[in-house]
This record gives sequence, structure tokens and C-alpha cells, in this order.
Amino acid sequence: MASVLDKIVAYKRVEVARAQERVPLEALQEQAQQAPKPRNFFQAVTRPKKRLRVIAEVKKASPSAGVIREDFDPVAIAKAYHENGAAAISCLTDEKHFQGSLDYIALIKEAVPLPVLRKDFIVDPYQLYESRVAGADAVLLIGECLEEAELLDLLILATELKLTTLVEVHDVETLLMVRPHIGFPHPTYTLLGINNRDLRSMTTDLSHTMRLLEMVENLDIVVSESGIRTHEDVKRLRQAGVYRVLVGEHLMRQPDVGVALHELIHGA
Repeated sequence: MASVLDKIVAYKRVEVARAQERVPLEALQEQAQQAPKPRNFFQAVTRPKKRLRVIAEVKKASPSAGVIREDFDPVAIAKAYHENGAAAISCLTDEKHFQGSLDYIALIKEAVPLPVLRKDFIVDPYQLYESRVAGADAVLLIGECLEEAELLDLLILATELKLTTLVEVHDVETLLMVRPHIGFPHPTYTLLGINNRDLRSMTTDLSHTMRLLEMVENLDIVVSESGIRTHEDVKRLRQAGVYRVLVGEHLMRQPDVGVALHELIHGA
């Protein structure tokens, strides 16, 4: 199943090349200079310390689950998240595999005051300028998708563009690769995401976060992702020192996403 990620990344590079034919990099850079200042995603997620902060995800579909929510309204979902205690929003923008759209970011930001993460497969600097123009406040960088030099270049550019980065890892090897660069070039722009999904079996295991925590110095910037479904899951993570979580599929499957988020945070 790891090859699924490889195929997505290969297609994403083709997609970026096509985008550059439509809008050249220089034109996009000019647009980025005129874009409004991003909201502070890092601060929204990390402050106050020792208090649960949920990044709630807007996602219609995924390669592993297919269509997750038929009655998909990104703005209504974002409003429900905001009203029920979300610290920030994660928005899927990949069209081919997740039925997302870059246009959702601006729509969500018009409706709620929360900062928004662009969740996509970022493999090229062009996409960071694209994210800035679209109104994103943060971007996801998946360690398994990038060479170390590529990651460094993207971290530097993201900081220049005032974008928070959520650097995500799935396994120990990738964590070892990215760990020296978390907080580079500026410590208040980077979060470390530990994804509990096994890329080979596509199953999730919350214990994965616990195992990798032993290799992380600063737990204040750790975000646990995938497989978080209950208030008990959240309590278990908090007991281990993790107060930041990203939750998507579980919430999107519930009849009322706002009620589901409230129960996740506070218990039934």
C-alpha cells in the first residue's frame, strides 16, 4: 500500500507542472506578495500549553475510505467546528484523490475566524505560493513524500511566506530524517505531526504516537493524527503529554459534526 503514496506524489508533480502552464511561477509570486497576512496557525494550536487543541478536518473522501460524507458542505462543517471548540481547521485540497478544492480555503476563512491548514501533497515550492494566494495559513509537509533537501527548501520558503508548517511523519526512519529540522529556520513556525496510519496496511493505531514520543524532545509541538475517535483516546494522549490532535474521518462520519467534536473534547 505504500505505493499508493508514490502514485499520488507522481501524479501531483504532473498536476503542478500543468498548473505552472496556466499560471507561471512569477505571476503567482506577485499575487502572493499582495495576499493578506496569514492567521497565526502555530499560536492557535500551541497556546495555551497543557490544554487540548483540536485541528478539525474538512474532508469529503479519501483513497482508503472512498466517499466519507455525501452531504458535504465545507462552510457549514467549518462553522460547526468553530462553534464547538476547534482551535483550527484542516482542509483537504487534493481534487483527484480526496475530492477537495483549493477554493474551499477562502470560503472557510470568510465564514470562520480560525486559521486554516492546507492539507495536500506538497512536493514543489510552487505549491507554497499557491497556498499563500489561496489564503492558507499553514501547509502540510509529509516527510515520506520528500527528500531531506526538498524538506529544508520548503521549510525556508514557508517561513518567508509566514506559513506555519505541519511536518508529518509515519515511521521511525522519517522521524529521524526530519527531527533535526523541526523548528528550522524559526521555532514558532513548525509543528511535528505523528500520523498513526500504517501506510502499508492503512490501519491506525494510537499507540504509534506513544512509541515515537520517546524520540521527540518538545512535546508542545506534537500533533497526533489519524485514529482518534473518542474522548478516551484524547485522554490517553493527554496523559502521555500530547495536547494537540488532528481529527477528520471520525468527525466527518457522524450525523452532526459539531456534536461529535464537542463529545470528543468534553466527553458524552
